[in-house]
Amino acid sequence: MSRVCRPMASPRVAPPAGNGRIAARFAALGAQGRRGFIPYVTAGYPTLYHTRALLAGLADAGADVIELGIPFSDPMADGPTIQRSSQGALDRGTTVSDVLEVLAELRDASDVPVVIFSYLNPIHSRGVENFIREAVDAGADGILPTDLPLGADPALEAALEACPLDLVRLIAPTTDPVRAAEIARASQGFVYYIARTGVTGAGAELRAELAREAGAVCAVSPVPVAVGFGVSTAEHARAVGAAADAAVVGSALVDRLDEGGVAGALELARELRAALDEVA
Repeated sequence: MSRVCRPMASPRVAPPAGNGRIAARFAALGAQGRRGFIPYVTAGYPTLYHTRALLAGLADAGADVIELGIPFSDPMADGPTIQRSSQGALDRGTTVSDVLEVLAELRDASDVPVVIFSYLNPIHSRGVENFIREAVDAGADGILPTDLPLGADPALEAALEACPLDLVRLIAPTTDPVRAAEIARASQGFVYYIARTGVTGAGAELRAELAREAGAVCAVSPVPVAVGFGVSTAEHARAVGAAADAAVVGSALVDRLDEGGVAGALELARELRAALDEVA
């Protein structure tokens, strides 16, 4: 994959961590010289009907991977927008079973890769083995457990690494470079670089240091690097596309969903996809 985030824009081909849809999608993007678009959706917000329509629309709008969030009562890494959407979904009774059912319906109609975004509590309450089996059966391609740092639970990490789901890991701006390289090497599918400290949420501008930081991760990562947290406009998407392999957008899409419904959120998605395609 041609990487403008590295010095002198030198090329690097990232070996896939898995044999599934995520690796295939990034390989196709690399062959085309394009950057990936990864939208986030809170399952069940504002209703499961909206989620079904949004997932189908995002697949048609050019999403390369979709993060499907399991609503959780204490989403510590998420800002006000995702917190609100998560609580709203829970208030309407959204369950893990509902999330997996919606995913299975999407899989019947689309092959867009889907990463389940979850805190550990829903996974443990379901039973790790049961959760993995049900997620795979529903058509999930990856799992991003937000509160599972590298080395925190070796047994759980080993189970997730060995299962058919790609285990996507997070790197923060405060992560030591040596540890960042370890996290990247332990990531499957892609690695998620957090664009700022704090919680998620649409931001007015990206930090000036982001390009350098993302480039440092790109230089040591054997998998594609996606950047999220605060990415909310076409300008942001272009900046992230110039620094990494993919842009992750969540809060801005939820905000637009609140303002303009599914049609409004999909309009923003198409704007972001177009902006990423402008990156040479």
